[in-house]
Amino acid sequence: MALDLVAQTPPLDRLPREELEELLRLGHTLDLTPGTRLLEQGGHPSQNLYLLLEGQVALLDEEREVGTLEAGEFFGFPSLLSGEPPSLSVVAKTPVKVLAFPKEAFQRLLAYPEVARFFGQGLVERVRLRLAPAPSLFSPVGQLVRRPPAFIPPSATVEEAARKMRQEGISSLLVEGDPLGILTDRDLRNRVLAEGRPPSTPVGEVMTAPLFALPADTPLYEAVAAMVERGIHHLPLTEGDRVVGVVTHTDLLLNQAQSPLLLLRRIERLELERYSLEVASLVEGLFQRGLGGVEIGRVVASLNDALIRRLVKEAEAVLDPPPTAYAFLVFGSEGRREQALLTDQDNALALAEAGHEAYFQALAEHVVGGLLRAGIPECKGGYMATRWRKTLWEWQETFRRWMEAPEPQALLETQIFFDLRPVAGSLSLRPLEETILEGSRKGVFLYHLARASLEFRPPLGLFGRVRTEEGFVDLKRHAIAPSVALARLYALMAGSLAKGTVERFKVAAEAGTLSLEGAERLEEAFRFFFALRLKHQLKALEQGGEVSNRVLWSSLSPGERRKALEGFRAIAEMQESTANRFQLR
Repeated sequence: MALDLVAQTPPLDRLPREELEELLRLGHTLDLTPGTRLLEQGGHPSQNLYLLLEGQVALLDEEREVGTLEAGEFFGFPSLLSGEPPSLSVVAKTPVKVLAFPKEAFQRLLAYPEVARFFGQGLVERVRLRLAPAPSLFSPVGQLVRRPPAFIPPSATVEEAARKMRQEGISSLLVEGDPLGILTDRDLRNRVLAEGRPPSTPVGEVMTAPLFALPADTPLYEAVAAMVERGIHHLPLTEGDRVVGVVTHTDLLLNQAQSPLLLLRRIERLELERYSLEVASLVEGLFQRGLGGVEIGRVVASLNDALIRRLVKEAEAVLDPPPTAYAFLVFGSEGRREQALLTDQDNALALAEAGHEAYFQALAEHVVGGLLRAGIPECKGGYMATRWRKTLWEWQETFRRWMEAPEPQALLETQIFFDLRPVAGSLSLRPLEETILEGSRKGVFLYHLARASLEFRPPLGLFGRVRTEEGFVDLKRHAIAPSVALARLYALMAGSLAKGTVERFKVAAEAGTLSLEGAERLEEAFRFFFALRLKHQLKALEQGGEVSNRVLWSSLSPGERRKALEGFRAIAEMQESTANRFQLR
């Protein structure tokens, strides 16, 4: 194992170089297959300190998985510290490579106070994994805070900041000021060391400000989703105007055996062909633990965003830096962050200037091809960046044409574009957003958008009974699609560029374009149908059947049929109200 790689792993990064060399001389590497048990709960005490170099291992408490370790993490030290049998089993989940240090090497390490403190804190975490049940996804994230936040002035040097982090055994500091900032260990690596900045660099030059924070009473699932969306590893928590602590991705991983953050951390090196399987497994775990379908869709969309950013980064590395600013856009359910198991690609490119066709065709082919390998099929309608590339000005003109003289069928087919969202690239879409808002104030556009929202109707027959097609109901066509269309219409009427369907209903209610009661009924229906579709897709996946948007009506429980009927009626009544409002008959 290369010395430099080990030297970058905390807490070994705090050792003198000669000590690292001696440590490596004492250690040896092991390559193990999935299922190999490295430590047995209640078995012989560990004789080694293990550093995971590649792959994943599971921590098991009586065969119940309570945690997962990845490259750069240690195990075996709790048993070494106590001299007792391991309190948890350690089993390889994937092919793994570990670096094993004998007991005498571990004793040498404990002579360094910072290293001893690191493993002491790790021991507390492992004990907590076994003795305390993992918090519910609905528990407040603030319960994971273990200490008050540490502060540093922006005038302090990065050398002083690094020293303070080491002394306090933490990986981030809040930077004083208005607004507050944050400096993390990743910032020190990426913005200082990697860029060759001197130790005297002021913290204020490399911090992130303003910092993103959430209230301490935020549910755990929402905190995880927010961190996945932003790709951040440190989350400050507040009570009122005061920051009360910072939780890290490690805190969340230790408390959630199957976490989106774990998959997010692995996306950069994950085999593309495994991506859809990993996502499906994650979705099933989150659903079984009670997370709502809409919230799961938000998490999946954020993981897809991270995958796209990886593919864009790969393309740029091969093609050289882009010749002009651009934005890689996503549309449809990905744009709304409402992804399910059954989805396809909806993406495009916006360019700052014309030309450079060969470069952006190659970039688009790499990203679209990568998504295809990851199990995300091509869009049947061809709405992909390999075909849809325009300058920002051309996109503005296209949207103006759609909105000023919209043809009903064309508008129906291109509603997907109104859910656009940038995922990668540096080009600002503000001019295009202003064009959309300007057009949304025009009656002719809203008229045709309202007509399009009536295209798909709930399957209600005589006396309010549900009509089926060979016993099946298509939840996307008859429930989710009309809900999405109504939300888009009424949010644009409110002058909002909100993307998510639930968010759009709330915006419309606040602005008065929808009644509060109507918005709440539609939101409740949308959440129910989204979760019901996901439930049946997971069931089909488990049974090896076809994953689709159709459900067998007779397979629903009486309670589900009652809720579905109420949801269909809420959609039908809002469509009737919309038809009257816009005089559509």
